Amino acid sequence: MRRTPLATALLSLAAVPLLLPALTHAPAQAAEREDATWTEVYFQTPDGTTLHADVLRPAGLADDVETPVVLTVSPYTSHSGGVSAPDPMGEPPSERFYDFLDLTGALDEGYTYVMVDLPGTGGSGGCNDWGGPAEQGAVEAAVEWAADQPWSTGKVALIGKSYDAWTGLMGVSRRPDGLEAVIAMEPVFSGYSYLYNRGVRFANSVGTPVVFQANDLFPGSLADSPEYQLTGAPLTPCHALNIGQQQDDVEGSAFWVERDLVPTSRGSRLPVLLTQGFLETNTKPDRAFDYWSGLRGRHNIGWFGQFDHVRGWETDAEGRPQVGRDPMVFARQVEAFLDKHLLGERGRSVRAARPGVQVQDNLGRWRREAVWPPSDVRSLRTVLNTGSYADDGANTATGPDAGQGVWSVSAPLRRPAWIAGEPRLDVSVTTTLPRANLVALVYDIAPDGTATVISRGTQLVRDAGSTSYSLPLYGQDWRLARGHRIGVLLSGADAGWWVHTPTGSDVVVDEAAIRLPFLTRERSRFLAGGSTPRLEEHLADTATVPAEVLDEPVRFRVARLR
Repeated sequence: MRRTPLATALLSLAAVPLLLPALTHAPAQAAEREDATWTEVYFQTPDGTTLHADVLRPAGLADDVETPVVLTVSPYTSHSGGVSAPDPMGEPPSERFYDFLDLTGALDEGYTYVMVDLPGTGGSGGCNDWGGPAEQGAVEAAVEWAADQPWSTGKVALIGKSYDAWTGLMGVSRRPDGLEAVIAMEPVFSGYSYLYNRGVRFANSVGTPVVFQANDLFPGSLADSPEYQLTGAPLTPCHALNIGQQQDDVEGSAFWVERDLVPTSRGSRLPVLLTQGFLETNTKPDRAFDYWSGLRGRHNIGWFGQFDHVRGWETDAEGRPQVGRDPMVFARQVEAFLDKHLLGERGRSVRAARPGVQVQDNLGRWRREAVWPPSDVRSLRTVLNTGSYADDGANTATGPDAGQGVWSVSAPLRRPAWIAGEPRLDVSVTTTLPRANLVALVYDIAPDGTATVISRGTQLVRDAGSTSYSLPLYGQDWRLARGHRIGVLLSGADAGWWVHTPTGSDVVVDEAAIRLPFLTRERSRFLAGGSTPRLEEHLADTATVPAEVLDEPVRFRVARLR
């Protein structure tokens, strides 16, 4: 039977009483999967916010049969698709993670899958707060609600990608009762670090906050019930406040500290399966390995490689694996991870859930490491050239405008070298104007002077005068061939990556040194897999180092591979 259209539903709202916690609504079957029985449930958080959940139970399973729960808490599960994929005629529930259900057969294997809308989105009340206390509290409440249902064994795993992987990490931070494992694919680690990098804006720092407020305001589909429309109606006037607070570029402000999950997750022993692309253009690798290194669980699994903002099983339009491996390898790993931690299975059935890191280098090769950065990494310090650069916003990392700044380039390497970890720049600069820009770029320079970016980082120099920084750069796993050079460029911009506001002044580099993390043992055993579309794109996007720079090499300290 077709639901009441939105216009009719809104006219009838005056006659609809406020919803009670855990009110269940049995919807029409139009979008329901053959392997699932779908219901909608409303429940309340401790602060009184009503949250909406879509519950997919294995088809034909009695209501009183207990199963473990796989849970997604998301701003993207609106029945109308939300502002990112609006479809007023959309048929619920959301299909956002149907690929997970299809590839793992989770419903057939006896899991219940639940999607809970974050406050203010879909059919949930309240208002989003960009990863703040309201959303973190909603995640905690959703996990404990799912664990406490009569059809639940009390064991819950969170799964998501991007924003709803961020909510998974909120679960790691809050440690709610019943949470047994988290699968986070390309998550946000800190709300600040998604919009800024040490005071310098990303291009999305204005647009993304506006989009998420619009998503909060977006109604349900015409197929939705009055309950859904009423509960999800935008009743909380928080949207302008959110946008204003998100324009604060100071990382240590109270607003951003509440949204930084790196310190609050440190020491967690909760099993986490985490993916992070070294070449991510969305949820970039800043803070990723700081987060990873802070976890203490014995069953954690990391997938770190040369890919972009994708799920581990995704393929491109031509059917190529986005991570360079058979999509079922990751799907089986997810399935085994859930079986191990929610079903308690052991032995051969969960062999794919072997803890540790699977990492991909710039040659496209995947390998296993017990930890990453690997335990045999040796960090070596090289003193860099001093000089000055113009803070004019003109430099780019690649292309015809690249190469403007203070260069330090090694002589051709006499043997291969392998960077594995996060480089760190120690630098002292003097500026005449406040809010100058500092960028560090690390390159792999071929014998013909063609340079490929290995790593990058930036810093807003807030105060005029002399200032010192210890600046971590993006992590990478990069093998340099014999005859190649290492290059470091200190500049005022990486204009294709960040949005700089130039001061027009000159910045003097008084002292500078870089610490590069080198592998000391050669790797010769690799997993099945190959290059990725994102890696090939990255390798084709190069700069040309000026000949005069190559003629004046700096003595770099480089670890020998044994």
